[in-house]
Amino acid sequence: MKYLCFACLAAMLAWAGPAMADDPSQLAGRIQQKYASITAFSADFTQAIRNAASGDTEHRSGSFLFKKPTLVRWETVKPEKELLIVGASAVWDYFEEDKEAYKYSVKDIISSKTMLRFLTGKANLNEDFIVAAGKPEAGDTSGLTVLDLAPRDPEPGLVMAKIWVDPHTDWIVRIRIQDFYANTNDLTLSHVVLNPTLPDKLFAFTPAKDVKIHENGPVEERNLSK
Repeated sequence: MKYLCFACLAAMLAWAGPAMADDPSQLAGRIQQKYASITAFSADFTQAIRNAASGDTEHRSGSFLFKKPTLVRWETVKPEKELLIVGASAVWDYFEEDKEAYKYSVKDIISSKTMLRFLTGKANLNEDFIVAAGKPEAGDTSGLTVLDLAPRDPEPGLVMAKIWVDPHTDWIVRIRIQDFYANTNDLTLSHVVLNPTLPDKLFAFTPAKDVKIHENGPVEERNLSK
């Protein structure tokens, strides 16, 4: 079983300067306003998914596109090609090498507490989490502000999160999610472009005739927790 650990829309927040000038909840509010003010964004990503039991970490990289209200194109290039499309009427998770595609409902994906929910701005930071100031990692000189997020209603896929935000833009650039089993999903965005022109055709997927399709399976079955 392959795992599409999206990561992302589980947590993203923070603000900083030489000193934390704002209350964490105020910063969370500004981040919500930032997401509300945009219509779309594009970015490259790197992702580290760590299995707590084995100690192994899988590294992924690719690109991410988002267009309101809920259109997503999440394309992993390494270590293998995987395409996640959240379209207007369906979600597709396609593995090119295996020629297999998994189909889900949009509601199941967007309403779940996953990385994707945060990336699309659907999570209400102050309502869904207890927000606290976080500490930078040892040796971190990025100047990013860190926030710790404790879910008010924890689920197995999300028991805590940490986010890093650019203090100049109120934009989340890194998010780390931890599940009940202590597995972590760490996502970093780069080359972010706000409000690009993204044609709707980028968020459509039509499987080829030789692709095996698995329809409407439980989200948990594929561990769609990016």
